[in-house]
Amino acid sequence: MYIARTNSTNTLLKELIAQGRWPADERFIRAGYQTSGRGQAGNGWESEADKNLLCSILLPPRKNLFELNVIASVAVHRLVEDLIGANEIKWPNDIYWQDKKVAGILVENAIIGNEVRYSIAGIGLNVNQTEWHSDAPNPVSLKQIRENCQPSAIGRQIHDFDLDELMQRLMEEIDALLHADGEDLWNYYKAHLYRREGFWPFVEREVSLAPTMNADRAYSRQHSDVSFMARISDVLPTGEILLTDQQNQERKYHFKQIRYVL
Repeated sequence: MYIARTNSTNTLLKELIAQGRWPADERFIRAGYQTSGRGQAGNGWESEADKNLLCSILLPPRKNLFELNVIASVAVHRLVEDLIGANEIKWPNDIYWQDKKVAGILVENAIIGNEVRYSIAGIGLNVNQTEWHSDAPNPVSLKQIRENCQPSAIGRQIHDFDLDELMQRLMEEIDALLHADGEDLWNYYKAHLYRREGFWPFVEREVSLAPTMNADRAYSRQHSDVSFMARISDVLPTGEILLTDQQNQERKYHFKQIRYVL
């Protein structure tokens, strides 16, 4: 399903399901523009109209809820790798090219009692946008990467990517991973983690639910003295990340309790 404009594809999809208006044969909503695109912990998402892939995909529930984050991030990673080459998964589920963010993912679950009724993966992939107007610190698009960083493309005009085609290819990746071996899926995810080798600076942070485009940047300005060096030891099935600091102490964090220093 395509809609030209909405507040948030995740919000719209949940509303349609709650109202009994979601067609049984539909699996996703793709929007041309979102007025209130959302990321993890309330972070905003900037996107020009009809420039990027903005979608929410209805997924079958799983007992391990974080596995859907793994499926969504691996699917986007594989798509991006096929289009522009090497990229990485920044825990828990952003997609990074070098030190720049090319995609973000927000998985939400409808839980009633002890039962997960359905799950939604909201995906924002920067595709054809080449100018950024918010103070988001590090966005990059597929077109920018191909235009400026691939030797074969330098000096020639780069045509826009076809968003309908990318949506179809993303769904093909999702479908393949929904039926993939669980151990292979996790191994792939961990093998492609951003900064998976060596020690890197991290900052502990508070979780703010207020929508903001620069929550991490604002927090680091106020709490720069709490940064520390650590390496990624593991990602648990629950989604928590295990870090080992330079004093060989293990630290465990949930989403948004920790941030990379970029």
